[in-house]
Amino acid sequence: MNNTSTKTANRSPSTFRILGRAGNGYSLILWATLALLTVTLTSGVLTVASLLSLLPFASILAVAAAGQMVVVQQRGLDFSVAGIFSLSTIIVTVIPSWLGIGVAASIVIALLVAALIGCATGVVVTRFGITPLIATLGVNALLLGVCHSISGGSPTRVPEPLTAFASARPLGIPATLFVAVLFIGTAAWLIRRSTFGKRTTLVGANPLTSRASGFPVQRYQIGSYILAAICYCAAGILFAGYVGTPPTDSGNAYLLASVTAVVLGGTPLTGGRASIVATAIGALFITCLGQAVLAMGAPPSVQLLVQGTAIAVAMTLRVIPFYKLKKPQPTQT
Repeated sequence: MNNTSTKTANRSPSTFRILGRAGNGYSLILWATLALLTVTLTSGVLTVASLLSLLPFASILAVAAAGQMVVVQQRGLDFSVAGIFSLSTIIVTVIPSWLGIGVAASIVIALLVAALIGCATGVVVTRFGITPLIATLGVNALLLGVCHSISGGSPTRVPEPLTAFASARPLGIPATLFVAVLFIGTAAWLIRRSTFGKRTTLVGANPLTSRASGFPVQRYQIGSYILAAICYCAAGILFAGYVGTPPTDSGNAYLLASVTAVVLGGTPLTGGRASIVATAIGALFITCLGQAVLAMGAPPSVQLLVQGTAIAVAMTLRVIPFYKLKKPQPTQT
């Protein structure tokens, strides 16, 4: 065997390489593991009926996680998820009765408010140099206070048209899934195919090089926060319509969950390339994992421990040098 054939053989896929890729977006491996565990340890978790009942919540989480992924791609963490999510539910439940407007108008208002919040957050991070974690934590606290002031701490009923739409099941499939697929598909095309998406990816991978190349780095970073805020808003609107009477702090449950889905989807915290589809798979995984935990009789608080463990496992898979575990092949001449 000559050197060329030896090098080709060394490039062949191996178990260690597959394990290494699990930390870089291959959430299907984690999904297969979950399926095996739930079938073994629980009953009725993976039936068609149970999966259809989980899809609305998985779809909502996928939309919110798509926004979180955009910010993580820019080397940040967005903790304003809960505030924007909760404020959006308040707007679509309270504003129609206050102003006497329809549901469509209240949705437009919610999206515009979210875009303004995302723009303000992006400006604070890029122009004033505030760490994204600190800036988004402050924005989140401010928004949750606004939510409590507007609602008085009491949940409000969502207008009937929005509830009817979010609860609909055309062809037996939840309408929220169709919305999530459309939303995620559009966002995936925007990031992977459009000039804005490609340049945003380059800015996240290496902002210094992008700035040296003449890209308006701050504009793309601010645009990422705007896009993320719109995702959180859309997720909050879908949640409000599906639940009917959302609590005023409904977004808190999606803070850690969105980060978990992004990490499981393989997006590195150091920025760069990311996959919305893999993030959506991570959202489905974490939703089913939470259902499996409840099915085994654990309290809901255990879900936070499970999500934290999932993040730790995914990050560990990313840093383990699996390629070094493979025995080197002897070179033959």
